[in-house]
Amino acid sequence: MNYDQILNQRIQDIKPSGIRKFFDILEEMTDAISLGIGEPDFVTPWHIRDAGILSLERGHTKYTSNAGMLQLRREIANYMNRRFDLQYDYTSQILVTVGGSEAIDLSLRVLLEPGDEVIVPVPSFVCYGPLTTMAGGVPVYVELKAENEFRLTPEELRAAITPKTKALVLPFPCNPTGGVMERRDLEGIAEVLRDTDIMILSDEIYAELTYGQRHVSPANLTELYDRTVVVNGFSKSHAMTGWRMGYVCAPKPIIGAMVKLHQFGIMSAPTTSQYAAVEAVRNGDRDIQHMREEYDRRRRYLVDNLNRIGLSCFEPKGAFYVFPSIQSTGLTSEVFCERFLREERVAVIPGSAFGPGGEGYVRICYASSMKDIAEAIRRMDNFLVKLREEQGRG
Repeated sequence: MNYDQILNQRIQDIKPSGIRKFFDILEEMTDAISLGIGEPDFVTPWHIRDAGILSLERGHTKYTSNAGMLQLRREIANYMNRRFDLQYDYTSQILVTVGGSEAIDLSLRVLLEPGDEVIVPVPSFVCYGPLTTMAGGVPVYVELKAENEFRLTPEELRAAITPKTKALVLPFPCNPTGGVMERRDLEGIAEVLRDTDIMILSDEIYAELTYGQRHVSPANLTELYDRTVVVNGFSKSHAMTGWRMGYVCAPKPIIGAMVKLHQFGIMSAPTTSQYAAVEAVRNGDRDIQHMREEYDRRRRYLVDNLNRIGLSCFEPKGAFYVFPSIQSTGLTSEVFCERFLREERVAVIPGSAFGPGGEGYVRICYASSMKDIAEAIRRMDNFLVKLREEQGRG
């Protein structure tokens, strides 16, 4: 069998995630510290777990509506209004998905025709480009700059638009940079998009994790509401990664198209997870506040100490990552991370894994204990000292 001819060429051409290599190395080690995986170190709060357990005890083990339980969609609508001042009709503008990743995939697949271009600011999460390609589109990468705190500027957006542009991804708060877009930034984007039919895919999975300011969605701007697809979920805000619960809020025609794909490919999101999610959005605000305060403490510690040991690091305003520059070491991002892992047994992720513009940086996740973070800083300081001595001898 010639599988090169049998398998879809588009899929074969997509490179595996650049993150996985470092987790494979990490699995061989027993005493390494991982600041690589973007997953809360908190366990799902007990009252949310209890709701899931209770649903099983009561025998709620059947399919739900394709779009998700009506009760959950109602609670999501209340939550979006309460937390972000966004109004959506829970009967026609909200779809419950299997994590935020399915939501992104569905969004691109219902929007794109073959050859349509999607503007993807980078560095950003690894899925946008590959999912665009798999939907038949063409990703157009726009490299964000550290001097702009990794925000997308109107000038950068305008330069990337062509007659084939169908959508713009806004991945803010951003993984891996921690960058955010404030209202004035979005107003500039709105001005560029005026008189176009370009849609916005706004990935807001880290919307609850902002520091010193409240998250602003493109959908908060009247002129952008009808062109914005908001993707969100429970993984980061409520420490529910394994429950695989996401959702999309969008204009009614878009949700209707997405429900078609979802019902044929998935049927419905896991029932137990949906019951747990009802409890999360109804009674989880205190959990969010507690986790955000703890992340903030770790964030400030990391930024201060990275700058102290000689790695320039701007202060991220969202998510739970820092993105320091390692250009002063003279190493590529991948070499730096592989050597740091093998020599000091600490896993961080090369910026190059997050698309063009990420080279020269590394992503460090602070969803880990302060004990591990402090020890990782000590080991990184030691690593940098040895590098300087090595380069001095050279």
